[in-house]
Amino acid sequence: MPTFQAPRGTTDRLPPEQKYWRYIESKAMDVARRFGYGRIDSPMFEDAGLFVRGVGEGTDIVEKEMYIFEDRGGDMLTLRAEGTAPVCRAYLQHGMQNQAQPVRMYYICPVFRYERPQAGRFRQHHQFGIEAIGDPDPSVDAEVIELAWTFTHDIGLSDITLVTNSIGDPECRPEYIRSLKSYYEKQQTHICQDCKGRLERNPLRLLDCKVETCRALGEEAPKSTECLCADCDTHWNRVQSYLDAMGIANRVDHRLVRGLDYYTRTVFEIQPAVEGAQSTILGGGRYDGLIEQLGGRHTPGIGFGSGIERLALNVQRAGVDVPDEPSPQYLIATIGEEARVEGVRLANSMRAIGVGAILANGGRALRGQMRQANALEVSSVLILGEDEVRDGTVMVRDMATSSQEAITTEAFLTGLRSG
Repeated sequence: MPTFQAPRGTTDRLPPEQKYWRYIESKAMDVARRFGYGRIDSPMFEDAGLFVRGVGEGTDIVEKEMYIFEDRGGDMLTLRAEGTAPVCRAYLQHGMQNQAQPVRMYYICPVFRYERPQAGRFRQHHQFGIEAIGDPDPSVDAEVIELAWTFTHDIGLSDITLVTNSIGDPECRPEYIRSLKSYYEKQQTHICQDCKGRLERNPLRLLDCKVETCRALGEEAPKSTECLCADCDTHWNRVQSYLDAMGIANRVDHRLVRGLDYYTRTVFEIQPAVEGAQSTILGGGRYDGLIEQLGGRHTPGIGFGSGIERLALNVQRAGVDVPDEPSPQYLIATIGEEARVEGVRLANSMRAIGVGAILANGGRALRGQMRQANALEVSSVLILGEDEVRDGTVMVRDMATSSQEAITTEAFLTGLRSG
């Protein structure tokens, strides 16, 4: 018989690893609450056109990475490829433009991309993301960046760098694209094959290439911040002044463009000290034209996404003291069938009042049940035998000191209820 394994690019998240996920998710939900963001959960699959129109036909996500399939009704669907476009679709579908703006939302969800698996990145990975839709003010950019910066510090990451850039808007970007294209046309013999295609389809993506020769060329390429129109330049300078006012230092990198076509003006990433093409742990930016591309009226928006797998990897690398998942404090050991019945009853009573309890494996001698208690690292063992059943008591053994005392079952449960 064949042995089955998880599909390539996916992974099982085993119980010992869960504490990192619950820790990150709890910090994410807490910081979102403090900043006034409400949770949204979108479907795991969407109309494929949502991502083609929103993310962009010339992007790697659309051209190489989306899981597209035709359902039995003939509709072309895709597994969620990123988090922003579905939230914008929901914003339009549910009339959120009629609410107080901006509408602040966050999500924690799986994302699916067919790409080469590597450390911290899988074909099914998970994101914590936030979106603030409906306000063009640069203070909202600063708020989103502050939230991202606060979150990464809250989970214990301190050796990190905030990288920012402005890539302009539809008014000033065409001139920058012409300048960029002119520069790279003179370098065609030195760029990789993918970038030769990008030069025709999407020149901005040239700056995002991870091939070393292309990265070196990108260092000398024209800078988007030198080509901004008056409005974009004012917006950019105000974002920087707000970050300065909050004491959040950042490094401007003119090669930072992000990988999606919908970005405008502010883009940013948070990067750890570990170098590498896949070192970014959080990234986002403004997308003032996205909702219009999806059929709505012009609506500004900004947000970010962060991969939980990569965050967990960096939390472990940083040696953050993550608390263990809560586990039952008590194991109930029984001797004989009559005591077994009482053990089942006691476990049921304890769980009903919110106290964790494990019933030891049946059929084992008392010594074997105590070994199980040691393996499970419970702090106390409740022993029930013939005498305890007759007297209505339970023997409570402290595993740290090996001391034990008999107490009536009712008094024991009363103590749990009050304590």
